Amino acid sequence: MRAGSADNVQRIVIIEDNDELRQTYERLINSVDDIEVVNTYSSCEEALKKIDKDSPDLILIDLSLPGMGGIEGTIRIRKINPDIKVLINTVHDDSDHVFDAFCAGAIGYITKDPDLNDLIHAIKQALSGGAPMSPKISNLMIKSFHRNPETPLTDRETAVLNHLAKGKTYSYIATDMAISKDTVKTHIKHIYDKLQVNNKSEALERARKDNLV
Repeated sequence: MRAGSADNVQRIVIIEDNDELRQTYERLINSVDDIEVVNTYSSCEEALKKIDKDSPDLILIDLSLPGMGGIEGTIRIRKINPDIKVLINTVHDDSDHVFDAFCAGAIGYITKDPDLNDLIHAIKQALSGGAPMSPKISNLMIKSFHRNPETPLTDRETAVLNHLAKGKTYSYIATDMAISKDTVKTHIKHIYDKLQVNNKSEALERARKDNLV
């Protein structure tokens, strides 16, 4: 914490188990006027013990933490004090994590990015009542609203189907999704079975008709 900080300075707590990142975030935030880091922790358990004393306006929290994860931590924080804003800062950018985070009470969700100016912008936006999201997360949320909620496909299968709709090869899909070509083929077999089709063109026609992609 900075010495001699003004009463109107908004208080930040960081929960991040990567020591280097935690220290980098602290230095960066403390270099900005009107916000300051009052404490940093490597686990939710530590932070929860001091939450009343720290009295933060916003908590910046990772999802993958030792012990209690960020989702459960967010739920606990919001139960203790629903006025505390929780901003997720993580490497996870899949719909399941995003959905769980917002259901837990997070006000925003940003992915870890080398451009730390985006982090400051997100913190300021959250403190002013906004709901900051990284571009990829925003696109994911928009697609989830547009997609048929009754889809029989999993998120992974939908991602594969989206790639097929764009004309991508099995090799490209495997590389982009960090899976093997055999796994791609397995996903496609499941897609065909669930949509009751026999080939790619039938699958894409059904997907577009039923708003699955």
